[in-house]
Amino acid sequence: MPSETSTLTLRQRMEYAAVWSLIRLLGWPPRTVARSLGAGIGAIAYYAMPRLRRIGLRNLQLAFPEKSLRERNDILRALYRSLGWQLAEFCRMSRLTLPEASAYIRYEGLEHYLAAKRRGRGVLVLTGHLGAWELSSFFHSLAGYPMSMVIRRLDNPAVDALVNCIRCLHGNRVLHKDDFARGLLSAMHAGETVGILMDTNMTPPQGIFVDFFGRAACTASGLARVAQRTGSAVVPGYLLWHAEEKKYVLHFQPALTLVHTGDIEADASANTQICTHALEEVIRQHPEQWLWVHRRWKTRPPGEPALY
Repeated sequence: MPSETSTLTLRQRMEYAAVWSLIRLLGWPPRTVARSLGAGIGAIAYYAMPRLRRIGLRNLQLAFPEKSLRERNDILRALYRSLGWQLAEFCRMSRLTLPEASAYIRYEGLEHYLAAKRRGRGVLVLTGHLGAWELSSFFHSLAGYPMSMVIRRLDNPAVDALVNCIRCLHGNRVLHKDDFARGLLSAMHAGETVGILMDTNMTPPQGIFVDFFGRAACTASGLARVAQRTGSAVVPGYLLWHAEEKKYVLHFQPALTLVHTGDIEADASANTQICTHALEEVIRQHPEQWLWVHRRWKTRPPGEPALY
């Protein structure tokens, strides 16, 4: 247990012990067994957390009004299975080797990332809570491409330290959301790579409203503003499960073409919309792998009623 845990509450110590035990439990058996256990945990969570299930179904109703309730339930069940699989993969990451990982993870479009990297102005990897997002940056670092990640601090500092230790085993670095601005700009000026999850609800002034699945969604504009200021490339990247191959595929798309008119606020809005549209396209193709249980449309424009 990290040394700073001497100041933890009893509850935080118990949480840390539970997470540590779970990592050991799912990290020990063969991968197929661990993934089956993870899927089981996901299935239990689906039924054990009715509030999150209601949020997920509401989000799916907002995003896919044309789908039946049964279809939305099927997507949500598949999401929980995907989350269970990711839990198992995360618990195994600390002892993962590149040859082992390459047996069930492959790249598609790595040349797009490398081309952006060669520009020397830094790379902003646009991603979201889609597929196996924790495994994506880890595999990329394992393959020799370490990066920084913009992450929100976990409420339990001991669990936060444990999780970040695993994330950073092969050169990755964590930039916490509450103090990332300076580190992000420094990373771009040094030509480094930073991954940003850009699919969570925000509040003004950090967030601005753009269209997401046909509805106004308050969205972080920091990525767009940093790209404007530094000239960094914005490359969409996602690690998605492909059932027909029984593999994860780390997709890198070509760098986005952003708007540069000289109007700072208008460009920030337009480019945040471009990034959000790129995310939506992938989510529409793989709805069963996106985190529908987050209240993505919680913040509403002035005068609009609450959606939850």
